[in-house]
Amino acid sequence: MDAGLLVLRLVAGLLIAGHGVQKVSFRLGGHGLAGGTEEFRHDGFRGGRLTAVVAGGSQIGAGLFLAAGLLTPLAAMAAMGVMTVAGTVKRPKGLWVQNDGYEYPLVLVVVSAALALTGPGRWSLDDALGVTPWPLWVALAVIVIGPVSGLLTRLVLRRQPATSERKPHAQTAD
Repeated sequence: MDAGLLVLRLVAGLLIAGHGVQKVSFRLGGHGLAGGTEEFRHDGFRGGRLTAVVAGGSQIGAGLFLAAGLLTPLAAMAAMGVMTVAGTVKRPKGLWVQNDGYEYPLVLVVVSAALALTGPGRWSLDDALGVTPWPLWVALAVIVIGPVSGLLTRLVLRRQPATSERKPHAQTAD
């Protein structure tokens, strides 16, 4: 079981961290901070550069902490938050990834939730530091707070469309 948790943590954590690196640099196929900023603006966020830095930093930190099994519930909560935001952006395109849907962010949210529930396993920094097992209430709180924080972030940072981008109101017949 510990080997399986290690593989799951490493793969999911490093993918999440890599996604963050792409947002803020030219590494791993990213378009630099300017590209990350433009991506957020295109996706309807305000805040521009700061939003890209915070999102990228959150993904990098959450992913690396998950991969290492360090403060696993907090790492899972952060990962669930940022991937929930990603899911909200992709939701209008449907579920499946071939249509740029939210399938991939959903999988990472679920993997993060599973790691919060199971713990990181014996081959982790949490275990080496003696901070495991985490109480069940911590995992349950994380599973709620992570996605809710992502939804609140999306709501707070949602950019109102410019007047020229708004759809005209439907006219009603009198």
